[in-house]
Amino acid sequence: MAYQRIRQPKLSDVIEQELERLIVEGTLAPGQQLPPERELAKQFDVSRPSVREAIQRLEAKRLLTRRQGGGTFVSENIWTSFSDPLLNLLSSHSETQLDLLETRHAMEGIAAYFAAVRGTEEDFARIQASLERIGKEQSNDVEAESAEVMQFLIALTEAAHNVVLLHIVRSLAPLLEQNILQNFKLLRRRPEAVEKVSKHRANIVDAIVSGQPEKAREMSHSHLAYIEETLLDLTREESRRERSLRRMQQGNDS
Repeated sequence: MAYQRIRQPKLSDVIEQELERLIVEGTLAPGQQLPPERELAKQFDVSRPSVREAIQRLEAKRLLTRRQGGGTFVSENIWTSFSDPLLNLLSSHSETQLDLLETRHAMEGIAAYFAAVRGTEEDFARIQASLERIGKEQSNDVEAESAEVMQFLIALTEAAHNVVLLHIVRSLAPLLEQNILQNFKLLRRRPEAVEKVSKHRANIVDAIVSGQPEKAREMSHSHLAYIEETLLDLTREESRRERSLRRMQQGNDS
């Protein structure tokens, strides 16, 4: 019987695959700078030419990019599956915002469920730290608060340890953050609603950390359902106000 010779993989192939794995799982995030070649070679315990070859191939795949002034970075547009014109178009329609809330039910419900099942202590620490940062921004800048809530959603999704779901959330991040911002601007008309939303978010985290997946998913759905109901009520209230103002204006004109 003739046996085929087992081909040893090239070191550069192994390094390339490891860096790809780190990008896929989100450990290396878009825009993040890689350590210098010298440091990577030391970490992988290989020669610098092997590291350089792996990086060059990942550059050819447009997963990594070199910037002027030095440094190798994970490509910024790696998660971008929606073009800027499409994002602008979607974000400008009120119907889309409600559609997005419905989509968030699915994504965040699944993320909360699996975060409770698969989350590590490190994941829980990141989620809780993110929750604290939201609390600090709550009475300050609404845009900063929205950005922190987006980071909270990403931390939650990372804790679910589902890389496909993580890619989806990251690719939708600009649209999601805009949705969160628009929601907050309306919700701030009702301080009690803002407080309730904060409590809901804390309940989701408690359920995740205590390992209760069904409750975590249920809390996530309740949280978003309350936001949707409140926003619809505020929109109806605004419509009634505008109608009253038009009637007053018409009465003054006559």
